[in-house]
Amino acid sequence: MNETKVKKSKPPPVPGRVVASSSAAGSATIEIVAMYVSERKIYPRSVSGWFARWRWGLVWLTQLLFYSLPWLPWNGRQAVLFDLSNRRFYIFDLVLHPQDFIYLTGLLLVSAYALFLFTTVAGRLWCGFACPQTVYTEIFLWLERRFEGDRIARMRLDAASWSMAKVVRKGGKQIAWLTLSLWTGFTFVGYFTPINLLAAEAAQLAFGPWEWFWVLFYGFATYGNAGFLREQVCKYMCPYARFQSAMFDKDTLIIGYDSERGEPRGARGRKADPTQMGLGACIDCSLCVQVCPTGIDIRKGLQYECIGCAACIDVCDSVMDKMSYPRGLIRYATQNGIDGHWSRRQMFKRVLRPRVLIYTTILLLLCAGLALSLAWRNPFRVDVVRDRGTMARLIDDGYIENVYRLQIMNGTEAELRFHVTALGLSGLQLSTPVELTVASTESRWVSVAVKVSPEAAAAAGPGVHAMQFSIEGQGALLLDQAHTLVEKSTFVIPR
Repeated sequence: MNETKVKKSKPPPVPGRVVASSSAAGSATIEIVAMYVSERKIYPRSVSGWFARWRWGLVWLTQLLFYSLPWLPWNGRQAVLFDLSNRRFYIFDLVLHPQDFIYLTGLLLVSAYALFLFTTVAGRLWCGFACPQTVYTEIFLWLERRFEGDRIARMRLDAASWSMAKVVRKGGKQIAWLTLSLWTGFTFVGYFTPINLLAAEAAQLAFGPWEWFWVLFYGFATYGNAGFLREQVCKYMCPYARFQSAMFDKDTLIIGYDSERGEPRGARGRKADPTQMGLGACIDCSLCVQVCPTGIDIRKGLQYECIGCAACIDVCDSVMDKMSYPRGLIRYATQNGIDGHWSRRQMFKRVLRPRVLIYTTILLLLCAGLALSLAWRNPFRVDVVRDRGTMARLIDDGYIENVYRLQIMNGTEAELRFHVTALGLSGLQLSTPVELTVASTESRWVSVAVKVSPEAAAAAGPGVHAMQFSIEGQGALLLDQAHTLVEKSTFVIPR
C-alpha cells in the first residue's frame, strides 16, 4: 500500500509572526503561526548635545510647573484649582463656572491649531520635547541609569542570573519609579482637591474612595507607561503617529539622513581617507540606533515611529566631530532641501508657505478672540429659568404674573450687590423689589415674580412677548462702578 505524503505549501513569511513547523514521516506538516510576538526590549543609550539640553530644559520647565502650581498660594487659596464639588474653577485671578465651558473649547482649539502649525513647520516637536509620555520616559530612564548604569550595563544586568546585587539594583529602581509615580498621582488629584487638605489626608492615609482611585490610577498609569510600555505607547497607542503624515509636506523640517553623503557606509580608522576607500561619511557605528527611544534606524528614511527627539542628531554630530568630518550627516532638514542640496537659508525661506500662513492666521485669530473674550468678560453671569409649573397666573386687581428663577454667579473674589429690574413690555414691573448680595465666587438662586397691569396686558394682546431682565452689580472689586447685564426672556399673557 502506497503511502501518500501531504505537504502544504509554505506561506510567505509575514512580518511580526513566528512560524513553527513540525513534521513526521508519513504525516502532514503542521504549521503554527503565532499571532502575537513580544518585541525586543529597547535599551536607549544616554546622549548629550544641543537637542538633549533643550529636551531636559523642557522636562524641568514642565515638571516644575506641574508639581509646584498646586502649592502656589493665591488670594487665600491655591493658584490653580478645579473645584468640581463646588463647580468652580480657579486659574490665578480667573474664576470660572460650568457655564464658562466655552473657554475650554477655545483653549482646545488653540492647542489643536498650534499642534498643526508646529507639525507642518518642524514635524513632531511636541512628541520629541514636551509630550508627557516623552517627559516621563526621560525621567524614568534617568532613574534607571542611576541604579543600573547605561545601555551596556543594563543589558548585562538583565542577562545575568539573579543575585543580591541584582535584586538591590532592580528593587531600588522600582521603588524610585513607584515613589515618583504615586507623587505624580497625588499632585494630579491636588488640582481637583485642595492640596493642603489632600496632604493632611495623605499623612493619615484617610483619602476618600475617589481620591484613592485617582491617585492610584494616575500613579500606576505613569508607572506603566513610562516604566514599561514606553515606545509602545508612541508606536501603537498614540493616534498622532498615524495622522501626522497628513500635515507633512516636502518643505516640513524633519530629521533626515543624508544618504548621498553617508553611503556607502563602513568602518574605518580616524585617519583613513574615506574617498580612497570608496566610503561615505557614515562609519556604521549604529549609535544613532542605540540612542533612539523607539529603536528605529533613521538611515532607512523617515518612519512613523520617529518621535522627533533628535537624539540621533546629537550622537551623530559627536561622531562626526571625533572623525573630523563636517556635522549634519543626520540633521533637521526638508525633503526638498536634502534632494536639492539647499542651504539652511534656502530651506527657511520655504517656511512661509500657504499652509503655514493659513494655520498661523487661524491660530492668531483664535488666540486674539480667546484673550479678548476673557478680558471683556463680565464679572458676573446670570441664567434665567422660567417657572415650569405655571406659565402665567392672575393675581389681585387682575394683574397677570409670571414667575422666574434667576441664578446669579459671582465671578469675582469679592462680595457683590445686585439689583434686578424688568424691561420690555409697557407697564412691566417686579411684584416685589429684588435686592441681594452674593458672596465671592458663589452662585445664588433667587425667585423673581414679574407682573403687568390688565390695561397693559390688553394693549399687548395674548401670547408670548419678549422681555429682558436687567441685573446691575456693584461691589468694592468693581470700584463701586455699576456693571449691568441684560438677559432675554419671555412674558406670557394668557387668552
